[in-house]
Amino acid sequence: MQWLFLSIAIISEVMATSALKSSNGFTQLWPSLVVVAGYAAAFFFLSLTLRTIPVGIAYAVWSGAGIVLITLIAWLVLGQALDGPAIVGLTLIVAGVVVLNVFSKSAIH
Repeated sequence: MQWLFLSIAIISEVMATSALKSSNGFTQLWPSLVVVAGYAAAFFFLSLTLRTIPVGIAYAVWSGAGIVLITLIAWLVLGQALDGPAIVGLTLIVAGVVVLNVFSKSAIH
């Protein structure tokens, strides 16, 4: 269940962050509500995750996956350009999360 909770936290955070631009500085009601609800859900499910997964591991996975997903959304939906160094950086983030989860004794399996 802990990985399901973490996945919901990540998806909620990505939805909230994606709506930030549309909220126009919290001047647009519906996108602003998506931001607030998304972040509330993200932190709630992250807190459930922390019952069984160490905080460092959970946060690394949460933030790493969030960074990659938000960047992909910005690229696909908002037309943000991704150059070689950006792709290398994203690859290193993913590699770091994989190393933590596959090789570290700190992670719970």
